[in-house]
Amino acid sequence: MTTVHAVLPDGIDDPARPSGGNVYDRHVCDGLAALGWSVHEHAVGGFWNRPDAAAFGALADAVGEIPDGDLVLVDGLIASAAPDVLVPEAGRLRLAVLVHMPFGDRPRDGDARTGEGAVLMAASKVVTTSAWARERLLELYALPGGRVHVAHPGVDPAELAAHSASGGSLLCVAAVSFDKGHDLLLDALATISDLNWSCVCVGRLDRDPTFVETMRRHSLDARVQFPGPRSGAELDRSYAAADVMVLASRAETYGMVVIEALARGVPVIAADVGGLTEALGHGADGIRPGSLIPADDAAALAEALRSWLGDGQLRARLRRAALQRRESLPSWSSTASVLAAVLTEASQ
Repeated sequence: MTTVHAVLPDGIDDPARPSGGNVYDRHVCDGLAALGWSVHEHAVGGFWNRPDAAAFGALADAVGEIPDGDLVLVDGLIASAAPDVLVPEAGRLRLAVLVHMPFGDRPRDGDARTGEGAVLMAASKVVTTSAWARERLLELYALPGGRVHVAHPGVDPAELAAHSASGGSLLCVAAVSFDKGHDLLLDALATISDLNWSCVCVGRLDRDPTFVETMRRHSLDARVQFPGPRSGAELDRSYAAADVMVLASRAETYGMVVIEALARGVPVIAADVGGLTEALGHGADGIRPGSLIPADDAAALAEALRSWLGDGQLRARLRRAALQRRESLPSWSSTASVLAAVLTEASQ
């Protein structure tokens, strides 16, 4: 039996803290176990967007207990922030890093690019969640191409959404934050207030409370709701009630909510950033199951929404494409199989 130690942020199973990274981590750990791997999870506490001494200490303790020569898969949220802990351990452990988002593109306090680069150079394998992210890492760092691999997220099978005749039920699933572009979405909705629509913005409200409060004050339209995070059956009901997914993100490595919408036959209107183009893909006849708009462009988003709401033939065409794309979406078992193959190489 092959053994892997998965070093993960604490709380990946907490329904109050949903994220694409948490969902991915849980599915691949379970998927590896289903393939016969012995998976030892090491949950490391701390706020890893801005870790403190206690977080680094907890990581050092967790990694220090792993036997020499063992295979270790570290979530990139932790790895990219902790070169001082992980690089010295790379000599005795077989280190692999799972990069959900290249932090070298989004510097935090200090030199994030230097720290992330040091960790990735020390790792024997790097796994990303999109081809876009792989290319970006190769651009940012002098990594050998054969060291960096892609394991696209999977999606669970889901029931088709019902769809309304008007197409006016808009859904955004993302933590309410500047990066996810909720300000752009609200600006776009303000310019189409003459049309019939409602918008539910499902997502965490604790990432940036000041931004959330600004959005609530900015959105005077009662048709916009911020119900907070949803998971499980409650999130399923949100998708089931949606006509279209709207995602105005300023950065996305892949966009798992896109394929979650497509799994239900729900078209997507999204910013053309990062790996969102990969996630959206095409139907069998080559038609995109939605619209890609320029990044940071509220006017373009408003135009795309106005077209969606005003053109029944467009809605029908995009829904057909979404149904076709639904048939080609990857499964989580395929994600786990790709990752298992990479980790097997790392363990040899």
